[in-house]
Amino acid sequence: METLEEEEVYEWREVKLASLIPVVSEPELERETGERRRGRDILIAIDHGPNSKHAFDWAILHFCRLADTIHLVHAVSSVQNQIVYDTSRVLMEKLAVEAFQVAMVKTVARIVEGDAGKAICKEAERLKPVALIMGTRGRSLIKSVLQGSVSEHCFHNCKSAPVIIVPGKEAGEESVI
Repeated sequence: METLEEEEVYEWREVKLASLIPVVSEPELERETGERRRGRDILIAIDHGPNSKHAFDWAILHFCRLADTIHLVHAVSSVQNQIVYDTSRVLMEKLAVEAFQVAMVKTVARIVEGDAGKAICKEAERLKPVALIMGTRGRSLIKSVLQGSVSEHCFHNCKSAPVIIVPGKEAGEESVI
């Protein structure tokens, strides 16, 4: 007897970002190879917390290049809730403008429904990015095992991209002697 695996429903809403961001032309031909310079797809998991913003800032300053595309993903319990959607859209618009001002990268945003860890891993499978960048709450090992951790789930279950977990500011401040 064979068990049947039930496929979960995967719902999402694309976020229309503000037209404040100017359209950037395609990169010019590189002299050495004669091929168009291709940008990378980088997936950044965000929420409304300060550690998520810190991970976003780190990615923009230390990881992104000019031709890259940042894919912002935010997991919510229901994509049909208009208040949650509007709040998330405002956050993503603000981050998209900041990403363009700092690193001149294109931004695409998507709000996904479901368990945060599973939804982020599904987005990574869909996009096949060069990296999945996310923040952490900075819990101890015991607390993260007992209470669960989205970053730990993604680290162990996301096979389609390397996961970069950026520790919060507090973790960096404590390590300085």
